[in-house]
Amino acid sequence: MKKRVIGEGDSALGEPGEEWLDLDCVAEIEITSEDPEYPIDSAIAGDGHGIGWRAANPGEQMIRICFLKPTSLRRIRIIFEEENARRTQEFVLRWSAENDAAPRDIVRQQYNFNPPYATREVEDYAVNIDDAKVLELRIIPNISGGDVHATLSKLRLR
Repeated sequence: MKKRVIGEGDSALGEPGEEWLDLDCVAEIEITSEDPEYPIDSAIAGDGHGIGWRAANPGEQMIRICFLKPTSLRRIRIIFEEENARRTQEFVLRWSAENDAAPRDIVRQQYNFNPPYATREVEDYAVNIDDAKVLELRIIPNISGGDVHATLSKLRLR
């Protein structure tokens, strides 16, 4: 019998040898706000060592990935973590084939963070999108409102 132990990094959630898109090379990222200590680069870096992104301002936020050329997407992984505040977060993931076209929803999801028990949300979607020009992630960090900042631990595309 052959076996191997996998760690807690990205390989634990992916297929062996799976490669994610290097967004630094294939896209431009637009964001509504960014805490300088938690830049978006940290959430999309392929090395798995980032600290994640955090919005500078509270309330709804958007991360838009504008591909330099039409791109096929087969898998989208999003990881959110919240270790401090109990809250219900909602996000919407959308795509479009043109920069100015109305985006089409992929998924709308809510998740209840309840530290110290429920602190991590991992969403992994198999998709069949050809010629994506824009991928948009809208985050409402607390559907009840309040002074809550949106965060994103990781965003990976394949």
